[in-house]
Amino acid sequence: MVSKTQRVLRLRLRNHLGQMVGLALLATGVAVACWSLQWLWLPNMERQLYDSALTTFTREHGLSEDIIVVAIDQSTLDGVRANRTYARNFGNYPWTRSLWARVTEELAASGARAVLLDAVMDEPDTDPSADQAFATALRETGLPFYLGVSSHPRATALPQVEPVQRFPAPAQPPAPAGTAPVPEALSGEFEEVDEDEPPTAADALQAAQALAFPVKTEGRPLPRLEPEPTSDRSQLPRPIPPIAPLLSEVDGFGLVEVEPDPDGSMRRTRFAYTDGTNAYVTLPVALAADLFGAKELAFSGRTMRLGSHELTVNPDGSAEIDFGGALHERYHLIPLIAVLDAWALRREGKPTGLSPDLFRGKVVVIGGTALGVGDSKTTPFGATVPGMSKQVAVLDNLLAGRFITEAPFWVSLLFSLALALASTVVLMTLRQPGLELAWPLLLIPAVFMLMGYTLAFGRVHLLTAMPAVAGLLASLGAVAANHLFANREAVFIRQAFSRYMEPKLIEQMIEENQLPRLDGEAREITAFFSDIRGFSTFSEQFRDNPRELVRVLNMYLTRVSSSLIHEGGCLDKYIGDAVVCLFGAPINHTDHAVRACRGALRTKAEVEQLREEFREQGLPDVYTRIGLNSAKLFVGNFGSEQLFDYTAIGDGMNLAARLEGANKAYGSLIMIGPSTYALAQHAIEVRELDNVRVAGKTEAVTVYELLALKGQLPAHTRETVERYHEALALYRQARFAEAAAVLQTRLAQDPDDGPTAALLRRCREFEKSPPHPFDGVTNLDK
Repeated sequence: MVSKTQRVLRLRLRNHLGQMVGLALLATGVAVACWSLQWLWLPNMERQLYDSALTTFTREHGLSEDIIVVAIDQSTLDGVRANRTYARNFGNYPWTRSLWARVTEELAASGARAVLLDAVMDEPDTDPSADQAFATALRETGLPFYLGVSSHPRATALPQVEPVQRFPAPAQPPAPAGTAPVPEALSGEFEEVDEDEPPTAADALQAAQALAFPVKTEGRPLPRLEPEPTSDRSQLPRPIPPIAPLLSEVDGFGLVEVEPDPDGSMRRTRFAYTDGTNAYVTLPVALAADLFGAKELAFSGRTMRLGSHELTVNPDGSAEIDFGGALHERYHLIPLIAVLDAWALRREGKPTGLSPDLFRGKVVVIGGTALGVGDSKTTPFGATVPGMSKQVAVLDNLLAGRFITEAPFWVSLLFSLALALASTVVLMTLRQPGLELAWPLLLIPAVFMLMGYTLAFGRVHLLTAMPAVAGLLASLGAVAANHLFANREAVFIRQAFSRYMEPKLIEQMIEENQLPRLDGEAREITAFFSDIRGFSTFSEQFRDNPRELVRVLNMYLTRVSSSLIHEGGCLDKYIGDAVVCLFGAPINHTDHAVRACRGALRTKAEVEQLREEFREQGLPDVYTRIGLNSAKLFVGNFGSEQLFDYTAIGDGMNLAARLEGANKAYGSLIMIGPSTYALAQHAIEVRELDNVRVAGKTEAVTVYELLALKGQLPAHTRETVERYHEALALYRQARFAEAAAVLQTRLAQDPDDGPTAALLRRCREFEKSPPHPFDGVTNLDK
C-alpha cells in the first residue's frame, strides 16, 4: 500500500520532472563550458582531487617482485668518499665511468635480468679509458643495459633513418671472481680531444640508428619533443646522442623527458616522441620492448601494442602513471655502495654480504635519491621526490600491463548530467531544508569517493571537478526553484488549510494539481456532523467554573478533530460542541465515504477513551452522536468580505445534520444515509435502522447504523443485529406483537442496545394504537 508520503513524492516527481531535467541540462552545460574554457580553476581542482584520490586509494601493499632499485643515496656518497680505494679510482661525484663498469659486473654476476640507469652519458669522461672500461664491461658481461637520452634545442640534428629494433646479444657467463680487471682510474695518459670538432656524418648516422625506434601510429602524429618551460620555446629540442663508445654496447636508449603537467607535477607519460625526423621511445619503453621481444611500438585507437603485450592508453597516446605509493613503499631500495662493496668482496673471494637472490631475475633501476644527486621532482606523492620515481613507476606499469587512463569524455559528461539530475530530483522532490544544506556539502566527498573507487578498482580516471560543479550548480538551481519560484497559490492553500487538514494531504492536493476552486464547485463528498448528547446539561455543571468548561471542551474537540484529520477529513467548523467535517473536499478522495466511516468509528473509540479519563478525573460524562451523508454538494469559500470559510452547502449537508440528531430517537451513535452505505458497504458493518422521511421531503430513505469496519463486528453484536432485522421485517408488515416478542427476547440478552429498545417501544405503542394508514416509514420532523 502506497503511503501518503510516497504518493506526494511521486506526484512532485511527475509534475516537476520537466523543470528538473531542464535545470540539470543547464547546470551540466555551464559546467562543461567552464571545463572547456578553464573557468573556475576547474583543471587545477581536477588535478588536486586526482592527487588526493590517487594517494588515498591506490597505495599498493608489499614490495615489487619484478623491480629492485639501486639508489645513489647519501650513504653511497659518503661511503665512496670515505673509501680511499674508491675515491682514488672513481673520484668525486659524478664518478668516473669505471665505477659503472664495476656495478655492471656485479649486477651481471648476481643474475640481474636487465639494468636501467636513470642518467645520460652524452659527454666524455675526463679519463677516456673509463668510458672504454664501461663499454668493455657491457660487452663482456652481456647484461642488458639501458641508458637515458636528453634533448636540447641546440643539439645537432640527426639524419632520418629506417629504425630497426635491436635485441640484446645473448649474455656471456660472468668472469670468475677475482679475474676481472680493475683499471687504474686517473693514472694513465690523457688523450686530448678537440671539443669543438663537430661529429662526422658517420657518427650522426650511427647515433640516429641507435636512438630511433620503430613506431606505428595509424595516422596519428607523434608528439614533438617539448622544450623546458624556462627555455626558448621557439626552438624545438633534438635528442643528444650518448658518447660514441656506448652507442654499440648499450642495448637501448630512451628519452628521459620530465613531462610535467601545467602545475609542474608529473602524473602522466607518453611513450614515444619525434623531433620531426625520427621517432624515439622513452627509457622504460626501450627496456620493456626488449623484455617483451617487441619489434615495434604500435598505437591503434586506445590500444598500445608492445610485442605480444597490449595496454590501454588515452586517445592521444598518453597514460596516467599508477605510482602505487611512494618509492620506498613500492620497491626494495639498495644503496649503490652495497653493490660496490659486493663487487670488491667478490674479487677477494669473500661473501658479498648481499642475498644471493637479491637481484636474480629482476630488473634493476639505478637512480639518485640523495639531495643534489637525483633531480627532485613533484608527483602526487610528494613535492620533492627523486626524479627516478617516474621512470621506475612507468617501467613497473609496463611490466604489470596496466596504467591509469582517462574515461572517455562522454562518460564524464553523462556522469555530470546524472549527478546534476540526481541533485534536482532529490532536492525538488524531498524539499527538506536540512537536505538542501547537507546535499551540496556531501556532494564533493561522494564524488571523491567514486573517483577513488574507479582509480583503485578500474584504473580509470573519471573526471570529478566538472561533475561536482554540475551537481553544485544544479543543487543551487533546485534550492532556488524551491524557495524563490514556489507557487503562490500553493502557499495560500497551505496557509488556508493547515489548520483543517493533515499537512501531508495538503501537499498531496498541491502536487496533484487538484487545487480547490475557491469560488466554488459541485463535487460528491461525505459530510460529517457530530454533537455531544445533552450538552446543555453538561455545561450546566460548569456554571461556576467556565474556564474548566473551556478546557474540557477544547480537549474533546482536539481529540475528535485529530481522529477526523487522520482519515483525510477537512474540518469545516465548530458550532459550540458540534463538529462539521468534509471528506472528499478540498482533496478529491474517491473513497471519501469509506474515509468518513473510518473517521466516525475512530471518533467513537476516541470518545470512549475520553469518557474513561473524564470519569477518573470526576468530570461529567460525554456521549457523542454522529451523522454521515454522501451527496453532490457545492463546496468552496463562502462568507462575506470580512469573514469567509471553506464549506459545503446543499440538501446533503442538511440530511447529515438531521441524521446526527435522529440518533436520539433510535438510541444509536452513528447514523449514515443510503448514499454513504452504497459507497462504503464493502468496507463496513451496519444495521439497517429504518425507512425515514425528512421534513420537507416526500421521498423516504433508508438509514443505517454504522457499527464497525468489515469483519470486526463482535459475535454477540452480530446476533443482536440479526434479531433486529428480523423484528424490523415483522414491524414493516404491521405485525407489531411478533416484532415486540423478538425484540423483548434479545433485549434481555443485550440490555444496552439502544436501537432494539427504541424499536421495542414503538412496536408496543403501535400494538396499542395501530397507525392508519401504516407504510413502515418514520417521519423526521427535525
